Amino acid sequence: MLTFHNLILKFILKIMEYRNIADLNKIILKRLSILPRDFDLIVGVPRSGMLPANLLALYLNRPYTDIDSFLNGHIYKAGARSQFFDKKDFKKILVVDDSVASGSALNEVKEKLQSVSSDFDIKYCAVYVIPGKEKVVDYYFEVVPLPRYFQWNFLNHTSLEKACFDIDGVLCVDPLPEQNDDGEKYRDFILHAAPLFIPGSKIGTIVTSRLEKYRKETEIWLKENNVKYDELVMLDLPDMAARQKANSHGTHKAKAYNSKPHVLFVESELAQAIEINRISKKPVLCTENFEMIFDSQSALYNLKSGKYLPFLRKYALKVRNKIRKYKSN
Repeated sequence: MLTFHNLILKFILKIMEYRNIADLNKIILKRLSILPRDFDLIVGVPRSGMLPANLLALYLNRPYTDIDSFLNGHIYKAGARSQFFDKKDFKKILVVDDSVASGSALNEVKEKLQSVSSDFDIKYCAVYVIPGKEKVVDYYFEVVPLPRYFQWNFLNHTSLEKACFDIDGVLCVDPLPEQNDDGEKYRDFILHAAPLFIPGSKIGTIVTSRLEKYRKETEIWLKENNVKYDELVMLDLPDMAARQKANSHGTHKAKAYNSKPHVLFVESELAQAIEINRISKKPVLCTENFEMIFDSQSALYNLKSGKYLPFLRKYALKVRNKIRKYKSN
């Protein structure tokens, strides 16, 4: 039987955290003062670490480069792709990654830089760390627990098999009004639509308001654009007029979202994203603004996230950290 402590802990572990590029920039600016101003060079860890490294180099007014270029003696400078640097000019180095979870990736970076460690004073920085990993780096900006999604790498997240994706406006562009004729022009659009956000990981379910009669063309496009997925859910209505009359886009998508233990829906239109979230009571990532829609969660979700009775979340986090500390000993 679950104790009260374990029950609350179980709830907390299922909370999804999300940070977009605006959040990344905001937390860097908010806590920029934690970094000394005597670094000579900022080095980003490819590829997720290059974005925060670029921002830090901008705000600290320092040159920056990537790990391999650094090892080869190259840095990025304005007006040139890269230039050689003299080791005598660069002594204190800040190596930057976007996040630290297990710490294994950071250890690989440290091993890679072992050959030059005696030539430089190297410090390590991550924008986000999970609880308990604060001391793995010399500097961090925010503690963010798992599970979590970042705008800059969500397309390669391993949990996309538990996600739903819309097609138009997400995987490909939306059709123009003149292409949306429910006939040959629309069929041609489906077959030749320009791709947008193509995941590198497999999708659980693709959910679209496209009509079932366009399944063959849709599947051809998905295959040609290397979109991997388990299931394709379409609207089983006879024509566009019936679809417009039904006006059930949000309901259709939310139903598919709730039919399986999916944890995320990726939708292009903000109004539909809000509607899907309202019905499903689960998070929806909107590509219109890359915000995560959480506003209409269930009472249980709000309890887990700390929106309701926040002291319970704080207490559960303390319990979780004690358990992790005990297990690591």
